[in-house]
Amino acid sequence: MNTNVRYASDTTETNATLSAGQSKTLQLPPVSLYIHIPWCVQKCPYCDFNSHGQKQATLPEAEYVSHLLDDLAHDAKLIGDRAVHSIFIGGGTPSLFSPEAIGRLLSGVRQRVNLAADAEITLEANPGTVESERFKGFAKAGVNRISIGVQSFQQEKLERLGRIHDEQQALNAASYARDAGLNSFNLDLMHGLPEQSIEDALFDLRQGIDQQPPHLSWYQLTIEPNTQFHSKPPTLPEDDILWDIQEQGHDMLIAAGYEQYEISGYSLAGQQCRHNLNYWRFGDYLGIGCGAHGKMTMKDTGQILRTVKVKHPKGYMDLTRPYLHQQHNVQDEELPFEFFMNRLRLLEPCPKQDFTDFTGLKLEEQTTLATNLATAVKKGLLAETDTHWQVTPLGRRYLNSLLEMLV
Repeated sequence: MNTNVRYASDTTETNATLSAGQSKTLQLPPVSLYIHIPWCVQKCPYCDFNSHGQKQATLPEAEYVSHLLDDLAHDAKLIGDRAVHSIFIGGGTPSLFSPEAIGRLLSGVRQRVNLAADAEITLEANPGTVESERFKGFAKAGVNRISIGVQSFQQEKLERLGRIHDEQQALNAASYARDAGLNSFNLDLMHGLPEQSIEDALFDLRQGIDQQPPHLSWYQLTIEPNTQFHSKPPTLPEDDILWDIQEQGHDMLIAAGYEQYEISGYSLAGQQCRHNLNYWRFGDYLGIGCGAHGKMTMKDTGQILRTVKVKHPKGYMDLTRPYLHQQHNVQDEELPFEFFMNRLRLLEPCPKQDFTDFTGLKLEEQTTLATNLATAVKKGLLAETDTHWQVTPLGRRYLNSLLEMLV
């Protein structure tokens, strides 16, 4: 298949557009690859991701993998021989695809990009779509990290969230992951669920910790536009209860040996998600698949290019339409907010040099930013030294307010 006919603009036209802007010198950050598989068994009422309930008995996995690799073949030109250090296969529910399809996908990725020998390769899984041999098949295909969408271990809460699995399937999935020979696995858990008490939330978290995952994502349910919960809002816990859940849950995780390294991410020592770290450190990433987003630093011009792929599976796999839905160069005035919006999710200190290296902007010339940063420091949301910034515990609690100061 000729990949050029599938894009609104070919590589030559894209580079000409980039060259029209002012050239800057940027340090090239690490590169990751995000792969989106959009199907799931059914759409959850809280979900605003690009996912589509499975309507046919079998998914077009062979056809879709071919399109993914065709998509990647074009985007690979943006990174040349730069190494890809992590892959995240998200969705949707990627575990609906067979291990054979995932193996073909990863084999094709290796043929098209320079995949680092120690690359972290994560696949998202739903406990209701896996069994022991399937996990082992994913590991054999090249996956070395599984992220399991548990959300809760209580049947009533799972049903309220529209999940298709039950408590026992969630426990089984964690056991399968431990036994599959993976380097690591993650459990996704939610808190702040409809009518959830502190005791309910901590029960879920305790159950999660008992499964001994190397990584645990623990995040608060939020009501997003264009979801069932937005049109028919459930009754959520009051703010005081939410804060008590967060404080007590955090203490429980720390006591169990987990380290918080980002707003909703906890891990055992050395088990942070490398893919997510690259996002938050303002790294580069290719995004392939339905609705996937990408961010790439262009070596020749110093421009930062953002891409979005066609969202709906039918459009994405239609030979008469391009994979690429839109692309744009991030303007200099947008870069400070984009940098901090990502970087301040991390608890680690942020080197000030990273701002210049990865945006191409000189910090001393950003007078408005300097004023806003000084205000954030004065309010106790941000700590500052001569060489670093670091979000404070108060800043973590009011992260949105902190980011709004930096606009």
